[in-house]
Parts: sequence; structure tokens; C-alpha cells
Amino acid sequence: MKTYLVTGGAGFIGSNFIHYMLKKYGDTIRIINYDALTYAGNLENLEELRDKENLIFVKGDVVDKEKVSKLFKEYDIDYVVHFAAESHVDRSILTPEVFVTTNVVGTTVMLNAAKAAWEQEDGFCSGKRFLHVSTDEVYGSLGKEGYFYETTPLDPHSPYSSSKASSDLMVKAYIDTYHFPANITRCSNNYGPYQFPEKLIPLMIQNALDGKSLPVYGDGKNVRDWLYVEDHAKAIDMVLKNGKLGEVYNVGGHNEKENIEIVHIILDTLQELLPDSDSRKAKINKDLITYVEDRKGHDKRYAIAPDKIKEEIGWEPETTFAVGIKKTIQWYLEHGEWLEHIASGEYQKR
Repeated sequence: MKTYLVTGGAGFIGSNFIHYMLKKYGDTIRIINYDALTYAGNLENLEELRDKENLIFVKGDVVDKEKVSKLFKEYDIDYVVHFAAESHVDRSILTPEVFVTTNVVGTTVMLNAAKAAWEQEDGFCSGKRFLHVSTDEVYGSLGKEGYFYETTPLDPHSPYSSSKASSDLMVKAYIDTYHFPANITRCSNNYGPYQFPEKLIPLMIQNALDGKSLPVYGDGKNVRDWLYVEDHAKAIDMVLKNGKLGEVYNVGGHNEKENIEIVHIILDTLQELLPDSDSRKAKINKDLITYVEDRKGHDKRYAIAPDKIKEEIGWEPETTFAVGIKKTIQWYLEHGEWLEHIASGEYQKR
């Protein structure tokens, strides 16, 4: 039985990865979910799996050296999937030091613990692997044309993306210096179930349902490449199994959209999915859109070329945006209690 240590497994992408892995592999694997349960960590994301004996939750922070080391001593960990990170650009502008602590120092603590546990006199234990989950934001911003490749120079613009680029470089340093068995994946914007409503898509869904204004930065023309979170989970699984050690893999969705287009699609889809008897439906329209002052250092366009991961591993995105956004909105409509707990803070009363 292979054992996975998943950091940040109660967060959005981490919890979706756990759902994907346990659905695919059942009780043939064991997952240790290590999460500090900050505002974005929610064990309700894993409520359906609470009775799984092969899913073990450990509350802890990635900067806690003693606790992280104890995990490696207590469990024979084969794979580390490192999601845990502060990830919201707006928050990073207000408190950059928090992002440096969690994303840079925390990643280094994780690397040191894995290195100490896996290192032998003649190298590292066979079959072990550390996968660092990063972001396309480390590449900076694109013009109207072109794509980010794994060879694109890092050019981060926000405290968030700078902290992620720094953590990427720490992983690279361990690969180059110690021949540490690791990979880095850099993904485009994820969307799907369980996403905390500070990000664009869940925020617009929640605000529209509540009849609140839909704040759009600047002119709304900023472009992002959107990746359905289950496709991302599959990519991570495939890199763990078949990726070449030491390599970086871009994971993109081939779904470029302007932010304002996303908002219009959400409004139209809510109108389509809500029954006429739902009193909220009449209030959901384009009049809710409010243009606000642009974010500081707002990157204009991100677009990832996932050619390498397709050619070397055989992964490519399976979910078109039209299908994925409808599935996502339907999920939020069916999980009103989850949204209510998020809005009220009830989920944090553990």
C-alpha cells in the first residue's frame, strides 16, 4: 500500500485531489492529510470520506519542523504532494510576510523532512517522490499572443507569485544540489467544487445568488486559462507515476477567457439552471456587475502550453469550459449548506 502525504488536503485543490485518488484507487492507497485549517481549509470538503480508514487527518502547519518530521517517522511516506500555500493575490498585497513564511519557509521545512527520511548513503530510497504544486503566475504576464512554456523565465509580479517562484527555486535547488526526487507542476486557474469564495468563479456565484454586486477589476479584459480541478488532479497523479524526476510540467486547460466573459457565462448559466420558482432568479442579471479599481500589479494574460506533459506523460485536459462551468455551478446550487457555512464562518467551529 503506497502512502501519500498531502499537505493542504482540506483546501480546494487538495481536497479534490483526495476525492479523485480515493475514487480511483480505493483502499489500495493510504492518504495522510496534513492541514493547518486556516480560513481556506475546510474539513467539510472531505465530509463524504470521513469514515475512510485509509484517510488520516493530522492538523498542523508546514512550518512546524517537529510535527512535520514526526509525520515521516510515524508513516512510511512514498509520495509528498505539496499543495499547502497561501494563494490569494489580494491577501498577499496586504500581508506579504505571511506568504513568505508559509510558501517559502514551509516548503523548505517539507523538503528537509522528506530529504532526512528518504536519504541513504548511496542516494534516495527507490520510488519516493516529492511533487510541488505551483502556479503559472510565476511566469508573469503575457501580451495578446504567446504561451508560457516550462522554459519561460520566471517573472513574478505579486507577493503571492513571488513567494511561489521562490518556493519553486528551493525545490529546484534540492533537485540540483542533492539529486532530490522531486517534480514541479505549474497549473493555470483551477475551478470546480469546494473552492473558497474569494476567487473569481465561486465569488461571482455566491454574490449572484445573494443578489449582491459582482466586483470586476478594471475593464474586465484580463485573460486567464481555466482548468477544471478534476483534470488537474489526474495530471498530478500521472506526474507522480510517470513524470521524469527533476522535471517541471505545465498543466493548462486550453480554456482562455476574459474575466468579464466568465461573469456573463455564470449569470447566463444560473438563469438556465435555477427553476422559475426560485425567488433569487429574478435578481440575477448584468445590472449586478460593478467595475472596481484594478488590482495592483494585475497581470494582463496567462496562457499555458501543456505540450510537454502531453508528449511525455499522455495527459491533456478533458473538460471543456462549457461543461466544467455548468458542473461547477450545479454543484454550488446543490450544496447551499456548504456555502452558508462558508459565509457564516460556521465551518471553522471545529
